[in-house]
Amino acid sequence: MRFLILTLVFAMVRPAFALPRLEAVHVTLEYVAKKAELRAHKPFHSPRLDLPDFLTKLTYDDYRKIQFRDDKALWKQEGLPFRLEFFHLGYLYQEPVHLNEFSTTHVQPVRFVPDFFDYHDLKLPSEIPANTGYAGFRVNLRWDPVGAPDKWDEMGAFQGASYFRLLGQGQVYGMSARGLALDCGESGRPEEFPIFTDWWLGKPQAEDHDLLLYAILDSVSCVGAYEFQITPRATTVAQVDAIVYFREPQSILAADPQRPPLSTIGLAPLTSMFWYGKNSERKFDDYRPEVHDSDGLLMHMESGERVWRPLENGTALRHQSYPANNIRGFGLMQRDRKFADYQDMFHSYQSVPSVWVEPKDNWGPGQVHVVELSTQYEGMDNVVAFWNPASKPAPLQPYRFGYTLYWTRETDITQSSNLVVATRVGLDPRDQRQHQFVIDFDLPLLKGDEQAPKALASCGTNAYLSLVQLFRNTDDNTWRVFINMAPNSAGHDPVDLTCTLRRSDGLMSESWSYRWTPP
Repeated sequence: MRFLILTLVFAMVRPAFALPRLEAVHVTLEYVAKKAELRAHKPFHSPRLDLPDFLTKLTYDDYRKIQFRDDKALWKQEGLPFRLEFFHLGYLYQEPVHLNEFSTTHVQPVRFVPDFFDYHDLKLPSEIPANTGYAGFRVNLRWDPVGAPDKWDEMGAFQGASYFRLLGQGQVYGMSARGLALDCGESGRPEEFPIFTDWWLGKPQAEDHDLLLYAILDSVSCVGAYEFQITPRATTVAQVDAIVYFREPQSILAADPQRPPLSTIGLAPLTSMFWYGKNSERKFDDYRPEVHDSDGLLMHMESGERVWRPLENGTALRHQSYPANNIRGFGLMQRDRKFADYQDMFHSYQSVPSVWVEPKDNWGPGQVHVVELSTQYEGMDNVVAFWNPASKPAPLQPYRFGYTLYWTRETDITQSSNLVVATRVGLDPRDQRQHQFVIDFDLPLLKGDEQAPKALASCGTNAYLSLVQLFRNTDDNTWRVFINMAPNSAGHDPVDLTCTLRRSDGLMSESWSYRWTPP
């Protein structure tokens, strides 16, 4: 990052930051990792225990009254390209986050200051200590500093456990990313939610286009140091590098005697919402044709194959994994990009970002996991995708990994050609014992070519395919595959199906992968 070339003179920091503890330090990932390593030798200490009781008892209505004062935003008075606003603790947000501001040469804590907030008519029973911390922070910027110099928009937010959300220009909030996902979707064991407990906020210069952040992630099982280098654009790019130390078994049991050894370690986890879409057999009484922040999981395998797996909201939890060596990328994508797909004037699902994960190095063998929880409404994030390494890290040894996150729309970044554009599922109208899958492929590399592809389809051993047909749809210049599937007599187990269009010269489409679950 072209970052902080000149030395910051902290005497110029405005007086709102009381009692600064100035420290001459060059903040780097290794600097934060040393703090994480020291903490990893001790059992986990929940920051909730340090929160004043009266904040934990705030109701929803109480918390809504607390608003950050715009004129108190960090870096506003200095006219810098980014401004940070802080979230107040209380209500659901009960894990204090400690913030620090740094330059190339110094670091100082960002104390809790009540004057940063407007409490309206809310009366707190006692004063909040200056070392309490915040619930997180948001990042604001001007997307058009020339055409709209006074218009500041939210570009990202870091709040709640290890969750964070970013936006590209013209996007609206949808899905989230996380630092780690531990035992997510594992049957018979509770998920462990790591939290970001400490942040170092890099003060930019006037000409900077990037924002540099560091964080400590803490949990019962591990402690990690994270670096985020964020470049906002039409596609906002976040370079993420991490060094994680897993605690020794005795330290884990000291903090949580019931905690079993980790089964899955989710790197680069993504969290989204899928209520229903074109492929949904489970119908809801709603006027909108589709409601989702993401409609599919896309994977780019080492072989070059791209696998498209539509999302679904079933009646029970579903957890599926895809073995892969040296995964090139994966992401939860939003492919339906028209208002007509949703008909929602209040939630612009057509404008939420897809998020694509691209490893920086060879991640070796492992699996891409997708977890789908059952939900009855759109307010619940019920989909998680992550990478689980086959080889688990040794205790107290530095486990390093890096990846790039692209917060994008399909028009901004192309991960696939010859792609699946729609999946529809229903009963065969001529035989109600069979299920019919209708898959639309857009094959731009085949347009204008007379050589038609062939549909190659298969299913698991607990079902059989009675029909596979391919037709060209001249109305929108796509190819449509009809697959009729009949479960075996029992019909209670999920059925895995695949379909690919392939031409004799080797040109092929994405591989459609679907898990059908009996209702």
